[in-house]
Amino acid sequence: MGRENSLTVQHVTKYHTSPQGDRLCVLSDVNLTVEPGEFVSIVGPSGCGKSTLLRLILGLDTDYEGRILVGDQPVTRPGLDRGIVFQEHRLFPWMTVFENVAFGLSEHAAHRRDTVRHYINLVGLSDFENAYPHQLSGGMRQRVAIARALVSQPQILLLDEPFGALDAFTRVQMQQELIRIWSQEGTTMVIVTHDIDEAVYLGDRVAIMSKRPGTFRKEYAVRLVRPRDHGSDDFLQIRRAIHREFFGEVEVPFAYTI
Repeated sequence: MGRENSLTVQHVTKYHTSPQGDRLCVLSDVNLTVEPGEFVSIVGPSGCGKSTLLRLILGLDTDYEGRILVGDQPVTRPGLDRGIVFQEHRLFPWMTVFENVAFGLSEHAAHRRDTVRHYINLVGLSDFENAYPHQLSGGMRQRVAIARALVSQPQILLLDEPFGALDAFTRVQMQQELIRIWSQEGTTMVIVTHDIDEAVYLGDRVAIMSKRPGTFRKEYAVRLVRPRDHGSDDFLQIRRAIHREFFGEVEVPFAYTI
């Protein structure tokens, strides 16, 4: 796999201006390297800048200090080399599954229909391509969102709390589906999540962000074979270490035991 699938964030600092005119530092000297085909999980407290970082990687905001590279190319604007899945599926309710997935692909793309059907099949919805979003469950709608993000074959897929609105059972199912898709497609993936179990289950590495201004304070390599067992001693050991690191900084208003 070529270096074009890599992601490099170098010394990125981002400020926001409040309605009162105050300049607030949201991200401070953020550095991150994601290798081609790697799956990296990012966890951190609310308001630490996790979603802001994804916006910068997408190219939706270029007003920052530092550099962001996809392969050797600096990010200067949105592009098809980067896709994203949000917590809300953001499907068009008047479009079918096929039409929603096809929306992310140029009308002039070669083999457009076959490509769309490939990704609908990849997420396990080949029997639902003519269904509308209101006819699908929450998990199925997120599968459509993943297919739409992948149909343009991005080099990097960003996931911003993609399963946060799902019930616990569906969330676990979707985590398993995402790993299957990642294994099959080999797409470089970065997920932002508040769920430490999810971060450990999905990621080759878990990167922990500090409270605002956000920066990466520690990383944990997750060298566990897949599929991972949430209840195994090795899984729980990594989970405990991340909890200790995370809650060592975040004030928790109740007793938390593992």
